[in-house]
Amino acid sequence: MTVGVVVGLVAGLAAGLLLVALVPAVRARVTSAAGRSGRRLGMGRLAIPDDQQAGLGRRTIDSLRAGVVVLDADDQPVRVNPAARAMGLLRTGPTPGSIAAHPLIRTLAGQVRRTGVRREIELDLPRGRDSAGENPLGVHLRAMAIGGGHVAVEAVDVTESHRLARVRRDFVANVSHELKTPIGALQLLAEALLDATEPAGAAAPDLSEDLVAARRFAERIQHESTRLGRLVQELLELTRLQGAEPQPPPEPVAVDWVVAEVVDRTRTSAAARRIEVEVTGERGLTVYGSDTQLATAVSNLVENAINYSGEDTTVRIATRADDEHVEIAVTDQGIGIAPTDVDRIFERFYRADQARSRDTGGTGLGLAIVKHIASNHGGRVEVASTLGGGSTFTLRLPARPPDDLLATLPPAGIESGPAELRQV
Repeated sequence: MTVGVVVGLVAGLAAGLLLVALVPAVRARVTSAAGRSGRRLGMGRLAIPDDQQAGLGRRTIDSLRAGVVVLDADDQPVRVNPAARAMGLLRTGPTPGSIAAHPLIRTLAGQVRRTGVRREIELDLPRGRDSAGENPLGVHLRAMAIGGGHVAVEAVDVTESHRLARVRRDFVANVSHELKTPIGALQLLAEALLDATEPAGAAAPDLSEDLVAARRFAERIQHESTRLGRLVQELLELTRLQGAEPQPPPEPVAVDWVVAEVVDRTRTSAAARRIEVEVTGERGLTVYGSDTQLATAVSNLVENAINYSGEDTTVRIATRADDEHVEIAVTDQGIGIAPTDVDRIFERFYRADQARSRDTGGTGLGLAIVKHIASNHGGRVEVASTLGGGSTFTLRLPARPPDDLLATLPPAGIESGPAELRQV
């Protein structure tokens, strides 16, 4: 496909947009002179010469605030608008005077050609040769095939939203770190107070009312400080998952190990409520990512199931796989979730039942952590629930190694340094 054909495709898109804008005028013309207008318009096409359509297409793309890069089957840029140039999405080509698209753009286009599926990512690109990346350019890239091996890539500047997200993450991380010390001191003081008010033995006289009250307050302080410590720890964990720290390189993780680790972690809380944790499904499955993060995600789901289930019930962990995904489903016989709450339960600090959450000591962050872990591993978490009839949370993860953009870069490399990637 030649450059002229690509320009023609873009011009056709612009002509279609122009047709939508002219619908009222065209309708009025048809009403006043239906026969003549119908013959002139034919099948809804405007009577605009092809060269004028091409010019409209070029001017339309050049006027966009979003960057647009069109690559041919050989990854050569055949159309680039000024916004894309301003974002630094072009590089010096292999021959003098030639240009090439940024390696990440070429890699994204290659993935679209191989899979035939539109791809979207958000990433931080260091500006120019600033390899330290102190002031990166945040872009949202959307790539799609337009025929003949050509791929169009749209880039939207999201630098400000990324900056605000980094500021928020840094603030939460710093405050959480500062809170860890006083919370630890509160826990130690509560334990010391409990030890000081504990009877010396079975034959010791009953405690006075003042000591009974002091002991009750100390137990409450210990409980609340433990809950606050858990909240701070989960805030730090969520901040790391949201990009405050780079993700560890993905490694093969045995699902059997994850399930066994989860059962071990939740054994005490399950026994306290006389809840049986049952494991069923396929064995020998493998996913790719961080074993500790995946164990944390499934543990959060099981702990959540235990907290919201009645005594003498069963929580089931089931595993299954197909060609594309591995599923870890956690099913309980608990109180269920109302339909109005299902879409919000993965939000930070959202609780469907505030009173119940206070009783269980929940922080409102467990499911948000599960969602981010699933997203960082290229998967997702789903929920099916009936109010009063229990819930099933399913963690769905890729069954094959992740398609790492940086691992498939062309030999030319990246001139501007590494980029931070987030799959959308």
